[in-house]
Amino acid sequence: MKRQLTAMALAFVLAGCASQSTSVVPTASQTAAPAAAENLTQRDLAAGLYEMALSPKGDALYVSSAEGFKNVQGGVVYKLDPQTLKTIGSSHTDLKNFGMAISDDGQTVYVTNSLDGGISALNTADGKVKARLLFPERNEKGLPYGARQVLIHNDTLYVGAVADPAVIWVVDAKTLKLKTRIKNTGKWMTGLHYSSNTQRIYAANGGGEILVINPRNNRIEQRWKPLGDKPALLLNIAEDNDTGRLFVTDNSKAKTTLVLDIQSGKVIKQLDIGDSLGIVFNPKRHEIYVSQRETGKVLGLDATSYAVKKSWDLKPNPNSLLLSADGQTLYVTVKQAFNKDSSTDGPDRVVRIALNN
Repeated sequence: MKRQLTAMALAFVLAGCASQSTSVVPTASQTAAPAAAENLTQRDLAAGLYEMALSPKGDALYVSSAEGFKNVQGGVVYKLDPQTLKTIGSSHTDLKNFGMAISDDGQTVYVTNSLDGGISALNTADGKVKARLLFPERNEKGLPYGARQVLIHNDTLYVGAVADPAVIWVVDAKTLKLKTRIKNTGKWMTGLHYSSNTQRIYAANGGGEILVINPRNNRIEQRWKPLGDKPALLLNIAEDNDTGRLFVTDNSKAKTTLVLDIQSGKVIKQLDIGDSLGIVFNPKRHEIYVSQRETGKVLGLDATSYAVKKSWDLKPNPNSLLLSADGQTLYVTVKQAFNKDSSTDGPDRVVRIALNN
């Protein structure tokens, strides 16, 4: 029973956080006309959907799945047609899959196996698991540290641990050998982002911090606490390269989206849009997209005025976001609510939003 409860807690942290649903009334600045239904392609796919990755050629959409949490062993990595969302391949794995990244050449998909504290590499040519690394760390209950998000940079994987205290594992992407650990990263390592502007990695944690890390020596150079002593569980990060702004979400504590100066960590703006989970910046359309797990919406904001331009109703719980390279398509995983016995009432779904309609 303890193992199941811990697994569910980790699943919630990966999805955002374990918080009860409350209704949020949009402010006047939030209100936007719902997007047209013809812009959406939706497909009920499977239980336990989390993150996605697009092949560099744009011809395959990969979706990680933990499958069910009740009486279900293992997971699946689905390969979908990015236009129709039809299944064109699938890899059945013995471990459950959560976070996801893809190599620059498109030959390898990496998935975090959060409940087992590891990461797997899958060959996209045949769908087989070609390498795996299980991290040795254990918490006070003897369970593995949860591997949440994976970031790939210069043939190196950075994997954040949901633990207290947390670490970031630094892994050779080609061999899947552990190179080193970045320690003293606070409680619950959540979002990871690399900025080509500053050539630094930005890491969010559950203690309300943003860590600035130099990937050349893997040292933490700065620690920002943008909300000070206010409770914050910072989650996911996006960046506007042209203006040097970082966008950081909080789905459970502060229930906000922060706009930070990428050089100083100073708060430029705190967006009053409610709970915020996934976030993506679109430089082609100069828009910001935010998934709101509690309100069941995905918002499209003007990146200058921060006004809500579009709103997609994707109940019950929109989760991860992914933007196509041309900035004209947004993909969303939408999760079902968990019942008390860890089951759900139906499959999670994948949504394709055509932004240029």
